[in-house]
Amino acid sequence: MSKTILGGGLSGLSAAYYLSKVVSNEQTVLLEFSGRLGGWLRSDRVTKNAVFEQGPRTIRPGGAAGINTLNLLDELSVGLDIRPVIRTNPAAKSRLIYANGELHLLPTSLFSLFSAQKPFSKSIVRHILHDITAKSKPVEDESIYEFTKRRFGVEIADYMIDTIICGICAGSSKEISVNFLMKNLFAYEQKYGSVIKGVIRHMFDAKENLPKAGALAARAKAEKWSVYSFRNGIESLPIQLQATLRSRGTTDIQLQAKCQEINFGAPQQATLHLEDGRTLDSGHIISSIPAKHLASMVERQHPQLAEKLLKIKTVTVGVVNLMYKKNHIKNPAFGFLVPPREKLPILGVIFDSCNQERTDKTVLTVMMGGYWFKSLFGETPSKGTLLKVATDQMKSILNIDEPPEFYQVNILKDCIPQYIVGHQENLRSIREYIGEKQLPLSLCGASYDGVGINDVILSARRAVEGLK
Repeated sequence: MSKTILGGGLSGLSAAYYLSKVVSNEQTVLLEFSGRLGGWLRSDRVTKNAVFEQGPRTIRPGGAAGINTLNLLDELSVGLDIRPVIRTNPAAKSRLIYANGELHLLPTSLFSLFSAQKPFSKSIVRHILHDITAKSKPVEDESIYEFTKRRFGVEIADYMIDTIICGICAGSSKEISVNFLMKNLFAYEQKYGSVIKGVIRHMFDAKENLPKAGALAARAKAEKWSVYSFRNGIESLPIQLQATLRSRGTTDIQLQAKCQEINFGAPQQATLHLEDGRTLDSGHIISSIPAKHLASMVERQHPQLAEKLLKIKTVTVGVVNLMYKKNHIKNPAFGFLVPPREKLPILGVIFDSCNQERTDKTVLTVMMGGYWFKSLFGETPSKGTLLKVATDQMKSILNIDEPPEFYQVNILKDCIPQYIVGHQENLRSIREYIGEKQLPLSLCGASYDGVGINDVILSARRAVEGLK
């Protein structure tokens, strides 16, 4: 019996690709409820040399997940389309935060860690050393904000961690789980009573077990890539996955095919009920869709599973792309983030023209809302409202006093999952339930094991490997 993939975003397409490598005698069905593939990855070329990205725009090459993605690119033969940003590029090493009415450069070298730099009142090293005398707190999990505040002080929590969480998941660090995003550091405190003590004890442990590096991974290491993208934008990746799947002919891709309910029968058997009245029998389902959508499909038959899935919340993000005629970026950098304590209506700004090494124009992406979207803008703000907020903030912070030459506004509803306190235990419980009930169901995608591009691709590969 054929296997079914729910969702045609990056994780769903990756799952279909990995299945196509191991299953040759049966066809996989991929159901995507919208009229396009790629999910939140969308790249729109506005001029010959400028691309507006709706979602993520770069990929990190390091670690097991990063190497896995590069190996996938080797297989897809898209290496010639890659545009790397090397570590010495200002867009790679210079990160800013906007605090107390000014842009501040975060420490970029070992030496800078030993001197006090605004907005911090003392050096980063002095903040870190606070960990030695801080009391430990035996808990199963807690917010990443409270953990950082206790171990390293309120300034690190406010100006670094709270700000970084805005950049990673547009969320509040006062709710995000430390046991998920800082698992090792949290484990060190729980075991040794101090993060520093744990780091010292494990300093000479064996390094992460990395997969064998292919040609691109070896090139990324040799050339010291920090991040990379593609000439035509990040959407090149799902486009190439789709083209490869269609050429292989082992995947039946169905667009505007919305699943309303899933009924699980005998082991290795499930029936999907589609909105258009069709039913589809499947031997196994790989779900890459948001957890809350899967919850609605299984709720009637498995309300306990649905309840667990609904604990994985999401936030909405407004994305405003702007292009100005002149170069307004005096000091090239990746961009800047805004600490929530500043109470501004934006999360941060990416200097896309610096990443694309343009000097004649200013291309920016303004991110807004996230955890605070509804309180800032209401349920259904107009795109004009978000555009005005974005341009007003660019005038105030970057002194850009001219209308943009081009712009684009998108409201990405429920686009980023929030790994709140207890997420790790909830994941364990979800997978335990699926195993105990012997449901022919596997999970991948951003709702579970990471929101980054590398994370969702690796989760898809692992879901397929779990079928063997």
